[in-house]
Amino acid sequence: MLNAIEGIHHITSMARDANITDQFHTKVLGLRRIKKTVNFDAPDVYHLYYGNRAGQPGSVMTYFPFPNIIDGVRGAGEVGTTVFSVPQGSLDFWEKHLAENATGGIRREQAFGEDRLYFDGIDGDGFALAAVAGDAREPWTDAGIPAEHAIRGFHSATLVLNDASATRELLQLMGFQEKGREGNTTRLEGEGGNGAAVIDLVSDPSARPARQGAGSVHHIAFAVRDAAAQRSVRETLAQEGFHITPVIDRDYFLAVYFRTPGGVLFEIATNEPGFARDEDPDHLGEALKLPRQHEHLRPYLETHLPAIGS
Repeated sequence: MLNAIEGIHHITSMARDANITDQFHTKVLGLRRIKKTVNFDAPDVYHLYYGNRAGQPGSVMTYFPFPNIIDGVRGAGEVGTTVFSVPQGSLDFWEKHLAENATGGIRREQAFGEDRLYFDGIDGDGFALAAVAGDAREPWTDAGIPAEHAIRGFHSATLVLNDASATRELLQLMGFQEKGREGNTTRLEGEGGNGAAVIDLVSDPSARPARQGAGSVHHIAFAVRDAAAQRSVRETLAQEGFHITPVIDRDYFLAVYFRTPGGVLFEIATNEPGFARDEDPDHLGEALKLPRQHEHLRPYLETHLPAIGS
């Protein structure tokens, strides 16, 4: 069993409109935009990052906003719900706040003894807030969400699969242990970690295959401390027969990717060097930052990428 994985690092989704996506995450969810950069493989498309005050691994939601993307179709083989952690007693505030901002799909439920508030993102993304006691991660409060209610980071992610058994075995190899079952959902949790170490697996043999598009999670990344820890994890996964990419430098972390048995794209990402490597921590996400290989495109990109609100 691997013991280097600390929990979720980031979750990356696809969207249609960069400015609307930015407004929703900064003004409605109250997250901090911690990086404004571009897609490595399609530099005419933004890669936008949102998180808590420090942009800690385990708090970071990222987006590729493709203007002409089709709608995603929810189903098996994807992250179906991204769950954020908020303090206990906050859900009344959030229910009112989300309703005032015309957010769809709002409903209250319980999962594994936790109070949750489910809601839809602007492109139909599946989101929830889980009321959690004692989450000490520092929130971003400059967006007007009171500190006693603000999002701390991720709580968990829910994967929807036709058959969860092989993915459960993979997660157990990655250091997650089964903690319980409710209906067709199995909960796995990493020990210790970064506060975002819960994965729920929904097994639904009748679910149609998901189709990626706006509102779909592109991949979920798991955090390791550094390059040495990532190398060890990569070697173990390769020995287990997973087809895993070489290490790719993403400027703010090193990444390797592989497809799970259930079809979900997993990434293993390093905590180092972090999002402050090229910006002052007090000014994260303000300037357009470009990968080295795309810096020559700056004059074009600065005039052709859509404007993003402050």
